[in-house]
This record gives sequence, structure tokens and C-alpha cells, in this order.
Amino acid sequence: MKKQNACEGLMRALTWGAAVITVGVLVFLVGFILVRGIPYLKPSLFSPTYNSENVSLMPALISTVLMTLLSLIIAVPLGVFAAIYLAEYAGRGSRAVSLIRITTETLSGIPSIVYGLFGLLFFVTYLGWGFSLLAGAFTLSIMTLPLIIRSSEEALRAVPDTYREGALGLGAGKLRTTFQIVLPSAMPGIFAGVILAIGRIVGETAALIYTAGTVAQVPANPMMSARTLSVHLYALSSEGLHMGEGYATAVVLLVVVLLINTLSAWAAKRMGARG
Repeated sequence: MKKQNACEGLMRALTWGAAVITVGVLVFLVGFILVRGIPYLKPSLFSPTYNSENVSLMPALISTVLMTLLSLIIAVPLGVFAAIYLAEYAGRGSRAVSLIRITTETLSGIPSIVYGLFGLLFFVTYLGWGFSLLAGAFTLSIMTLPLIIRSSEEALRAVPDTYREGALGLGAGKLRTTFQIVLPSAMPGIFAGVILAIGRIVGETAALIYTAGTVAQVPANPMMSARTLSVHLYALSSEGLHMGEGYATAVVLLVVVLLINTLSAWAAKRMGARG
């Protein structure tokens, strides 16, 4: 009995210790960035145009929002429909399903620089798109597709079978049951995967350098080069001439990610309440 109590106390101490260390590291990182970056948040940093004097982040901020939206428009429908097929229509245990799962798991483990090289060879060179917003968005959509597929599939499988049985018992067809009963119930889980995908899109640097380029401008069309906030931060830090503005860019990047995640979580709750 005493040995069991000692083990429980040790596990409790380890759990609390790990939690304190995790929160402490997070607070330290965020606090360090805020302390270093907030003093450099000035109006010139939000100028509509970029030059070597103001190193404005506004074009990169707009490009980040455009890149995120365009990537999600491509990846989310493909990922969700693939998950619907795997969870609702494909035979469980079939070779096709096993092959698709192995493929998605393999793709999720590939380094982003490999995706960037693929985008450079295929979208930029072979298709002739050049360094453009569209090439970067397609590359990021391929990167985030496995994440969206797996999270959406797990969310669909988490819906109780009684929902499906009840709808089918009332005369609803398979298609209507899937899209009007199962899919709305799985929306919170699907949005959780979308939030993770957004985090990867906003924080990606290596793949975009090879596909979207590093031009600090607001793209007038999808075929123009663009620089996201992460690439902008990398450019400032690698130059070493505007480190203060680089920390300020990191502050803005934190705020953008927080706002996007908050809006996505709110939308997931609304969709879940309606479902």
C-alpha cells in the first residue's frame, strides 16, 4: 500500500513538474519576444509599401492572409472529401484504405524543404508558374493535406453509429446521412485539424522560399511573387541589419496566429452547436 502511494505521489509530482516546465518555457518564449519586439512596433513598420528604410511588414502580412486562404481553399475540400470516403464509404480493412493511410502518414513525415524542392521543380519550373502566390499555395496545400485527412477521418469515426442507424432507420439515404447528420457532428474535430493546418501554413518558411519567392510586395494576382511573415522574419534575421524590426514582426506573427486560431475555434463551436 505504501509502495503504491509512493508511486502515485511520484507520478503526480512528475506530471505537475512537466506541466510547470512546459508553461514556463512557453511564457519565457512569448515574454522574450514581446519584450524585444514591442518597442519597435511603430507606424512606419505598417507602411503600405516596403523599402530598405522602413522594412514594412504590411505587404508580408497581407500576403500571409492571402496565402493561408488560398491554401485552405485548395486543401480543405480535398482533405474532407477524402476523409469522408475513408470513413464512410471505403470498406474497413481494405487494401486501398491501408495504402492511402500509409501514404498520408509518409507525406506527413516528409521535411518541408523536400516539399519546397518538389514545388520548385513541378509548379515553378515544369508548369511555368514561376515564383508566385499560386505555386506556394499549392505546395502548402499538399503539405497540409495529410493532416487534414487524418484529423477529419478521426472526427468522422468519432461520431456514434447510432446517429447513422437512426437516420437510415428514418428513411434517409447514405449520402443524406453523411452530409446532414454525420458531417455536422464532426465539424469541431475537422476544424481542429484546420487550425493545425493554419499554424503550419503561417509558420512555413523553407517551402515558400523555393516556390513563392521573397519579393516584399502585395501580389496583385496569384501569379505574382509574395513574401509571408515567416519569410519576412527570416529575411530580416539573416540580413542582421534590422533585428529589432524582426522581433516586432515576430510579435505581429504571434498575434495573427492567435487571432486566426480564436476565430477558427469560435467557428467550430458555432458549427458544433448547430449540428
